[in-house]
Amino acid sequence: MIELADVFRRFAADDLSAHGASMPPSHRRAIEDILNCRTAALGGQVWRCEACNREVFSFPSCGNRSCPKCHTPSPGLPTSRKRLAGTLASLAQTQEWLERRQAAMLPVPYFHITVPAELRAVLRAHQRAGYGVLMQASAEAIIELARDPRYVGGTVAVLAVLHTWTQQLNCHPHVHCLVSGGGISEDGSTWHPARRTFLLPIKALATLVRGKFRALLRQKCPDLVIPDAIWHKRWVLHVSARGNGEQAVLDYLARYVFRVALTNARIVGLDDNGVTIQYTDRKTGQRRTCRLSGEAFRRRFLQHVLPRGFHTVRYFGRWHPAQRHNAARIRQMLQLQAPPKADVVQDDLAGRPLVPSGVEPVPPIEPRICPHCQGRLIFIRLLTPLRAMAP
Repeated sequence: MIELADVFRRFAADDLSAHGASMPPSHRRAIEDILNCRTAALGGQVWRCEACNREVFSFPSCGNRSCPKCHTPSPGLPTSRKRLAGTLASLAQTQEWLERRQAAMLPVPYFHITVPAELRAVLRAHQRAGYGVLMQASAEAIIELARDPRYVGGTVAVLAVLHTWTQQLNCHPHVHCLVSGGGISEDGSTWHPARRTFLLPIKALATLVRGKFRALLRQKCPDLVIPDAIWHKRWVLHVSARGNGEQAVLDYLARYVFRVALTNARIVGLDDNGVTIQYTDRKTGQRRTCRLSGEAFRRRFLQHVLPRGFHTVRYFGRWHPAQRHNAARIRQMLQLQAPPKADVVQDDLAGRPLVPSGVEPVPPIEPRICPHCQGRLIFIRLLTPLRAMAP
């Protein structure tokens, strides 16, 4: 399989020499991490098989959120002890995060809203401020419109996830929102359920998102000049039902949160002239290929590497951290109103692993199996980073 690291090994040196001085630190770091991921550059471990006496080398992952190898943990040998501890800690944090999200879920229907942004060039040039404004404007518009008694009549819970890419790696910033199908009254005493297949009017929501985005962008970037004609262009939103409770959020997280711009499996061709990637045509549903020069591929991929520390998952409304003290009371209120069957379903889900279907299970620490003869592996020694022995 061709990997993203193979593409960077072939084209990154020329790109760095030509554009390295003007390249953002996050882009340079992403290239370096992807090149070093699971190689001797990061150190590793040496293991020996008890049966066939062969030595097996294991190298750590880089941990960069843009690296497709680190997108999901893959079964295999352990890394160096320090890296292994960090990897397991990261996986434990992911599991803990999923458990917190499950605990925050309310036994109500959920809706999925996709909010696009038409100011792509502007957002690409002002990632930290622009993308943050897009997420905030989307959530605030949903919450404000949902408070209207004609629709929900209460404050909903919103989980917003930022994506910036299409399958051909073009810049297409948009926000996926998971929204509770109902909201709590201002005094916190009454739950107002949404209609079963309707949450909010799309056209009204699109207009409100656009207006809030414009106002917030002016506050964050007052010197930014944008033609007025852009603000009269219609924004197209999508709203669809997602299901109920815990299963809704697990399906949602598997599909939207645990995702990177490009996986290694989609790279189907590589030569001295360019890269070929595979994508699915949204209109026909058929798989197609797109060929890019090395420079064009590098430019398209790196525009989706976000500034360090930028949070692509944020919480608003009743899921905002300031509202957590009300979550248990609201959940208890809804459980009292729910039929007895809801408790049975909740008990069945309680013992189920919280790793979504799109994420591979955490590999066991012991025992380690030899890839050659299936014998048991014994740890021999650590390999020092940058000076490690190659297999």
